[in-house]
Order: sequence, then C-alpha cells, then structure tokens
Amino acid sequence: MQSSAVPELAHTHTRPIHWLATATAVAGVVAFSSVLQPGAATAAQPAAPETKSAPAQMTPPDPAAVAFPIECGPVKAVVQKRASGDLDGDGRPETVAVVHCDSPMGTPPDGVYVLTRDADGGTPRVVATLLDPKDGTTVSDFAVRDGAVTATLLGYSSADVPRCCPDEKSDAKWRWRGGSFVRSTPAGARSV
Repeated sequence: MQSSAVPELAHTHTRPIHWLATATAVAGVVAFSSVLQPGAATAAQPAAPETKSAPAQMTPPDPAAVAFPIECGPVKAVVQKRASGDLDGDGRPETVAVVHCDSPMGTPPDGVYVLTRDADGGTPRVVATLLDPKDGTTVSDFAVRDGAVTATLLGYSSADVPRCCPDEKSDAKWRWRGGSFVRSTPAGARSV
C-alpha cells in the first residue's frame, strides 16, 4: 500500500454539518440581498400633447336599459348579440342589438334595433328597427364596421319549412343616409 504525500483533510468528507453550514450561508446571502435593493427609477415618460378639440368619449348605450318593441308574451326579450359604433357621424356611438324572445323551443325570430342617447348622455332609447321580428328571420353573422351594420340573415322559403332549419340565406347592410337607415346588399353577397 502506498500512502499519499498529502494527509487526508477533514473537509474532503461531507457530513450533515457541512450541508447545514452551506444552507445557512446561502440563506444569509439571499436575506442580505433583499435588504440592499437599488433605488426607485426616476425616469418619466414625456407628457402627451393635449388635444383641446377632441370630444369626450361617451360610452355606447347599454341594451339592458332599454325596453325593446318586441312582443314575447310570458317570456322575456333577450339581447342575443350587440355591437357599437358611430353610425350617423355625430361622434357619439350607437349600439345595435339583435334581440329575440327567450323561447324554450324552436328558433325565435330576431329583431335588430339601433339604440342611441341624447347629446347630454341621457337614457338610451330605440331609434330604429332594422329588422322586425315579424319577418321571421334570424341573424347569424353580425357586425358594425365603418359606419355600417352588416348581417347574415337566415329565413324560410315557405311556412312548410320547419322552424329549426332555415333554407334561405342572404346578406344585408344598413347605412345611415338622408336621416334614415337604408338597407342594401353588400358587394359580393350571395343568396342560397
């Protein structure tokens, strides 16, 4: 057997006390570093230029605050879809709501209504009916973009077609012109 020229040192064998000392040292470093934090940053963003002529942003009318002109008998009217935008160019947003009776069976027809407020931000009210529920039509796709309301309408070719399964589809677009909403067929629209 050959003996080493270097004597065996105590620190070359790990014992539990070594692990405890290491853990204590690491905990001390972490605790000390949390006390020594850099100061708060003092840089600030430059102020944005003020615009004095911009109108105050108004919130669109809330359909929950409106009684819709739809007869639902013992069930209530529900807002199925809604979208907002400035439809008449006055700088105040209108809300367009797709509403139908909360029927437990079948596919109830939709009504599409335009809601607005007075310039003073008063109570919302219905100002136009774009689609009357009496037409028996439902709305699938619906949007307000660029001052126009667009919708895909599903209907029935006759009273013999089951109310679950519309067999007619058309696209419609309404735009404010000359004091009223004018309905047209969007460019590229197809009927089925």
